[in-house]
Amino acid sequence: MWKRDEAVKPTGSQPAAPAAPAAPIQSASAPAAPQPESRRNERDVVNIGKSVVIKGELNGSEDLTVEGQVEGKIELKDHVLTIGPNGKIKAQVFAKAVIVLGEVHGNVTASEKVDIRDGGSVDGDIVSPRVAIAEGAHFRGSVDMQRKGQASAAAQAPAGKPAQAASQPSQPVAQPAAQQVAQPAAR
Repeated sequence: MWKRDEAVKPTGSQPAAPAAPAAPIQSASAPAAPQPESRRNERDVVNIGKSVVIKGELNGSEDLTVEGQVEGKIELKDHVLTIGPNGKIKAQVFAKAVIVLGEVHGNVTASEKVDIRDGGSVDGDIVSPRVAIAEGAHFRGSVDMQRKGQASAAAQAPAGKPAQAASQPSQPVAQPAAQQVAQPAAR
């Protein structure tokens, strides 16, 4: 602290001197803060190189890019799986989003989206609310795009219809007797 005081005194102006060192310290720390964040983002993406072969289950809590080969099962429930142009997957895949630039042989289940890009290939069934297949991509299998929200809405809709049907006189012949009983009880 004695060195800082000595450095401030020769400048002659105490308010200007602390402001000048404070500004560079803040600007130096401001760029330093985004760098660790970008490093964290880079660390949150794991790469499996071209020469790597994995047989078995692959689970993770980070985004994953596969350039090598994986056989078995891949589970990244809350993260993105990218199969690079050199990636070859023979596995059941479960992820938040799947981007295919290479080859996938097996069923793909994504909670958000499956994107098969130009040059990508999928041989298997896809279950995802959103599916994109680019021109030049290969896909062989079935697609199920039913959302979880739609399934619960469909389950709730029949419960709502009888209440509406009770107030409407035009119903099939089998229901009017039940409606007549239900209507006086409701009044």
